[in-house]
Amino acid sequence: MDKAASDPRTGPRWRRRKESRPSENPTAALDTFVERGYESARLEDIARRAGCTKGTIFLYYESKAELFKAVIRDVMVPLIHEAEQAIDEHQGTSRELLEKLLRLRWERSTVSRLSGLAKLLFAETDRYPELARFYYDEIHEQNQKLIRRAFEQGVAHGEFRPLDSASFALVAIAPILFASIW
Repeated sequence: MDKAASDPRTGPRWRRRKESRPSENPTAALDTFVERGYESARLEDIARRAGCTKGTIFLYYESKAELFKAVIRDVMVPLIHEAEQAIDEHQGTSRELLEKLLRLRWERSTVSRLSGLAKLLFAETDRYPELARFYYDEIHEQNQKLIRRAFEQGVAHGEFRPLDSASFALVAIAPILFASIW
């Protein structure tokens, strides 16, 4: 075997990590967006942080807005799936289920790298309403549906008195959102 071909130091420097690039771009982008804000985040900075070129980012994403959407999906969709699974597998009371869902959201929103995401979204929605609409439609609404689902189960089992479940879900999540921003 040719020693030069097997030596990663002599081969093309990007070949070694090609498979991991799609997952590195959203990670680098999230960190850059949170640090600088959407407006000030430059694709060159994101690329440098991801260990690639700006052109490489355009192989995966049409624009900065599409990269931003991918970042949101990358970090929030697993949280939605985790909450769905918690609901499907839950064996206790609806109160315990709601606590579990809210604690899960709290932990992900305030302890992890997601902590800057709510602040970023609130700061940028005036200038980029299409990104706010995307977040609302794909993430916020899904999270709200899960909280409503758990609450409505509790109403059906007689654990909670009947209330407007949409209002309940908004009130239940609001302290977590504001804590993330603060």
